[in-house]
Amino acid sequence: MEVAGAQRVLLSQARWFNDHGYAVQAVFFYDKQGLSNKWQQESAFPVISLDGWRYGAFPIWNFFRLMGGMLRLFRLMRREVDVVESFTPHSNVLAMPLAWLAGVPLRIATHHGYIEGSSYLLARVHGWLMNSRITSSVVAVSSQVRDYAIERERTDPEKIQVIENGIEALERSKLGAQEREDVRKALGVGVDGVLLLTVGRLTIQKGHTVLLKAIAKLTKELPMAVFAFAGDGKQGETLENEAAALGINEQIRFLGVRKDIAELLLASDIFVQPSLWEGLSLAMLEALLSGIPVLATEVEGVVDVINNEQHGLLVPPDDADALAEGIARLTRDKKLRARLGRAGRSHAEAHYSIEKMCGQYDELVQQLWQEAHS
Repeated sequence: MEVAGAQRVLLSQARWFNDHGYAVQAVFFYDKQGLSNKWQQESAFPVISLDGWRYGAFPIWNFFRLMGGMLRLFRLMRREVDVVESFTPHSNVLAMPLAWLAGVPLRIATHHGYIEGSSYLLARVHGWLMNSRITSSVVAVSSQVRDYAIERERTDPEKIQVIENGIEALERSKLGAQEREDVRKALGVGVDGVLLLTVGRLTIQKGHTVLLKAIAKLTKELPMAVFAFAGDGKQGETLENEAAALGINEQIRFLGVRKDIAELLLASDIFVQPSLWEGLSLAMLEALLSGIPVLATEVEGVVDVINNEQHGLLVPPDDADALAEGIARLTRDKKLRARLGRAGRSHAEAHYSIEKMCGQYDELVQQLWQEAHS
């Protein structure tokens, strides 16, 4: 349990299936950020932590804790469960064999992209498991992720299909003019200032170091710009030190984990996603749906969604000069921001809704169920 993309997709799907008459349980291996009570209060279905890990605990104790968590999961699966859907390679590797052993008829694994720091061994084991009878079907969240699974993990192309992530739209009416001004003021954005927001874990994958270098190139040209980083992670302290070394502290706001991402988006002028690679970023979809212009890198999971100059602005990954040029262009050109914001929102509403995503999963479940009982 943590505030991240795959977890949000899981909860969104659980809500949809629960609303459509399915008996749903949302199960997590452990609660990393103390979210169990909050998520249960917000949900009309059981939200369960298996307590199968303790972040930072002694490895041998975590091993026994994981074994206990897997036993609890096995027992849950034995209680008349018809379908298990698991999220991300680690959960797929743990949950699919247990579901098979527990006799769950349908076992659907979902792939959200390469996990930073994961090993070649995990990729091979994951690919073998996806190809085996243990897994009924595999869903990739983008065509790029599907290609990655086929090429790197050797997943059978006939076993894996694409269902793109979906997300709920944000309404500008949810944040009044005064509320928007209050959010901006709290972040130190001046009356004529520009607020640029990036959302994501502070990891190498997200390209924040490249963004800091781009910002350093713009300090004289854009002194009124404020850059907000929402999220935390292993690179947090490193990024703060880099910002200090580059002399851009005054323009940077490291916000940590925030529960008001929707409000931050609606108060921002530009969304920046400098990722080095992606699956299908929920933060980017949420930005598109909020109606603000998106500046992102041309990587997997982005090029499937955004056409450059049409739904957003794309630049090459790991290129601080190109990123700085894109930031400067959007900051100067209000008409371009408005056009891209409108087009991006319309595009996202048409293609990346919760209803569309979950409807496709529902069709997959019905299809697999009919095949299993024909």
